Amino acid sequence: MAESRLEYWQARFILHLRHERRLSGHTVNGYQRDLARTAQWCHEQKISRWQDLKQHHVREFLAGRHRKGISGKSLQRELSVLRTLFRYLIREGESDQNPIQGVRAPKGERRLPATLDADQLGRMLDIEGANCLELRDLAMMELLYSSGLRLAELVSLELQDIDTEDPILAVTGKGAKTRHVPVGSMAQQALQRWIRVRPELAAAYETALFVSSRGTRIHPRTVQQRIARWARANDTPLHVHPHMLRHSFASHLLESSGDLRAVQELLGHADISTTQIYTHLDFQHLAQVYDNAHPRAKKKRD
Repeated sequence: MAESRLEYWQARFILHLRHERRLSGHTVNGYQRDLARTAQWCHEQKISRWQDLKQHHVREFLAGRHRKGISGKSLQRELSVLRTLFRYLIREGESDQNPIQGVRAPKGERRLPATLDADQLGRMLDIEGANCLELRDLAMMELLYSSGLRLAELVSLELQDIDTEDPILAVTGKGAKTRHVPVGSMAQQALQRWIRVRPELAAAYETALFVSSRGTRIHPRTVQQRIARWARANDTPLHVHPHMLRHSFASHLLESSGDLRAVQELLGHADISTTQIYTHLDFQHLAQVYDNAHPRAKKKRD
């Protein structure tokens, strides 16, 4: 079966994301899945070219997905993927209009990210480090919390990226954008201890900062499993994952400083509206303090 125009331009768009915009493999895979779903719907509607997709088609597609119970957040993501695709098609002269303009997906319920408080984190990071793996785990967790790194940013770090005398780390984040983040003293000490024992695990040719027991670059799934293991060992009441340490970093920093712009820069958020979710977390904490402490906040007992 010959490749359709839909699939041809879909493939070119994915190459554009991968090589021109240099998005992460995880992000590109997400684009691929969403576009494949939309392309399948277009085939069912006898739409053979992206440029034949009109605004009423987009509304019908979203309505059908919504009826199937797809969340507003997912629909917003799928709409964003299509919007980006059509910007690319217009640039390449394959389309002269963007049917996504003016189309809005249903608003999804905004879920606040779970965070750990300072005491919970303190207990979890209070590791003696009896062996190489434990020293590695402590260094990873300290760095995630100290600098607000994403999981992908952590595992992509190279040994040469770390200067144990310099408290500033250059990190390559989403869209291949580089930002500079501070490394706290506890994280620096944990990194120094890990780097001293790293040769006992790392293969001679391996350049990654964090390696697995096999000596090669650690896999994101391994990081997730190890962090969850330490949380269980310390009776942490939540399911702890790497992004929760990033959330905790942002929430604690905003609570202490109140500087939303600085937190946005440290997290590497392109849009400050993404960072603003942490103001809701901060307000929740303040409201809880008020409810517990203010004499006029408590309900009178019978």
